[in-house]
Amino acid sequence: MDSEKLIKEEFTDEQQGVLKSIRLSRIVLPVLIGIGVVGYLVWKQFDPEEFAKINWTTHTLFWILGSIFLLIIRHLAYATRLRILSDGEFTWRKCVELIFIWEFSSAVSPTSVGGSAVAFFVLAQEKISTAKTATIVLYTIVLDTIFFIGSLPILFLIFGSNMIRPNMTSLGDIDGWGITFLGAYILMAVYGSLFYYGLFVNPIQIKRLLVGFTKIRFFRRYRAGAVDLGNDMILASRDMKRKRWPFHVGAFLSTAIAWSCRFLLLNFLIIGFVKSVDLSLWAQGALFARLETMFVIIAFSPTPGGAGFVEILFSGFLSDYVNLKTNALIIASIWRILTYYSYLLAGAIIIPNWVRKILISRRHKRGKNKKSKATS
Repeated sequence: MDSEKLIKEEFTDEQQGVLKSIRLSRIVLPVLIGIGVVGYLVWKQFDPEEFAKINWTTHTLFWILGSIFLLIIRHLAYATRLRILSDGEFTWRKCVELIFIWEFSSAVSPTSVGGSAVAFFVLAQEKISTAKTATIVLYTIVLDTIFFIGSLPILFLIFGSNMIRPNMTSLGDIDGWGITFLGAYILMAVYGSLFYYGLFVNPIQIKRLLVGFTKIRFFRRYRAGAVDLGNDMILASRDMKRKRWPFHVGAFLSTAIAWSCRFLLLNFLIIGFVKSVDLSLWAQGALFARLETMFVIIAFSPTPGGAGFVEILFSGFLSDYVNLKTNALIIASIWRILTYYSYLLAGAIIIPNWVRKILISRRHKRGKNKKSKATS
């Protein structure tokens, strides 16, 4: 019996839809978009003379290896958060595996959609309670949002409006990308606040609000999803009220470490390739702030994993740090290989094995149920 037939037998239509969203064929679109955009940028920006000037020295290799190290730390920080949020029900190995699947789902979905739907499905297959599943997914959204809406104003107070765009001396100089950033930040703050209110204050009111929106004609088709999300929020809220402060501190610290490593990784790559970059704490902090601002814009990209969009945004957004277009192209390409395409590859290896294990487990359970019914 082939896997497609088994999936149809073992999963509901909704669950099959989620599985289709992480099937390996979904890799094709982001890869084609990425290759297409990089090819266009090579045609427009690549300069053989600039490329020949790059010295692939031990200095460059050191910082590339440092970037790989930060990628590993980032993954382990996410795994640590998952272990904390699951109250230790997942082993470390399982946490590492699940983060690979979670990151893969984000890589093949539009960045603005993310992998939350997949996360609900994946965690539900791992024999943890519905309340625990809801807590992990919804609190993850809250933690990520708290990191951004909390850290960005602090960085703005320290580094000023230049963190939004190169050579931007005041908010009066704001351009299209700056407006996009502010809009994305406000939207992020609004939905993060709604999730926080639902988890910690009044989940029933949030459910009413979500279901109320579906009375609008355009949103009627989302009514079932709104009801499910509201119910999940009520379950998660009950679970959260039993948590003590070490739980929240550990979850937030692992979140902050994971996101910081994501940005510092690019700091390292720029240091490795741009020999003239200022290594002072202030200059690197300003670069970190710019990268965090850039990611807020990327977070609302309509393409899978921001494919293509990121490559185009990179050069202009960091033009005062990476002023040679060939350098920018090389750094952006290595950055995306490490943080994006590596997860596409890992997911292509891990997900089929994970689905196979789930199917075997379900068939085994169904066989045991048939035997128990026969003996009774």
